[in-house]
Amino acid sequence: MNHLPQAWGRPRDDVYGSYDHTYLQSHGPITHTQSPSVTGTSVLAAKFKDGVVVAADNLASYGSLARFTDVKRLRIFNDTTIVGIGGDVSDMQYLERMLHALDVQENYSSGGNGLNAKNLHTYLAKVMYKRRSDMNPLWNATLVAGMDSEGRPFLSSVDLLGTTFSAPTLATGFGAHLAQPLLRKLAEDDESAERVTKEAAVDAIKAAMKVLFYRDARSMDRYSIAVVTKEGVELKQDEKLENQSWAFADKIRGYGTQVN
Repeated sequence: MNHLPQAWGRPRDDVYGSYDHTYLQSHGPITHTQSPSVTGTSVLAAKFKDGVVVAADNLASYGSLARFTDVKRLRIFNDTTIVGIGGDVSDMQYLERMLHALDVQENYSSGGNGLNAKNLHTYLAKVMYKRRSDMNPLWNATLVAGMDSEGRPFLSSVDLLGTTFSAPTLATGFGAHLAQPLLRKLAEDDESAERVTKEAAVDAIKAAMKVLFYRDARSMDRYSIAVVTKEGVELKQDEKLENQSWAFADKIRGYGTQVN
């Protein structure tokens, strides 16, 4: 008799014949889309009275390795809208190709009436929800910023589940925990956002990017920043954080040997 553990609970081959494995499935469902390998971290955005400021760093991490340091995660759509994408980089590239195809189609067929930021956000929300319903989600958190059909600043998010949310300031990834409390001091609601100047919004975004560089291990000090207004999109893709100071680290306690 076979007393090996792997034979326990199975019929004996010498009595019932060899065990038939053919009825068992040899493979399961594809799950590689649910475990991103190369990812980008936070995307930040804030409204001001004439438009929206959006920023994201240029790092794509392979797990905990800062592998790719020149990945631009802000995309211009139709010269009127900025799409900032965090999460899986391969899914981001898929979204980029899809948006490019949509942009070409709209410019050839719309007769001059292209999609605005609000239209594009609705389209992306449907795409993300459909992929989620197919159990094959696009592993991204996306911010869409621009102007709506009435020429007012528009800012909204959509995640991998197709869930949408709008606010005067938004952040994805770790920025939702670290940067958002800082950005809310700039504009708590749409009424206060109408009093914010472009310079104040840009300064707040840059300060939040600096905090993320200090605190988020998946971030870096080079980033892209875009300003969207009625006049169009102003995009800078290789900015560097200024006036960095690690003096605050001396006062941090509770890590390593510094427990008191």
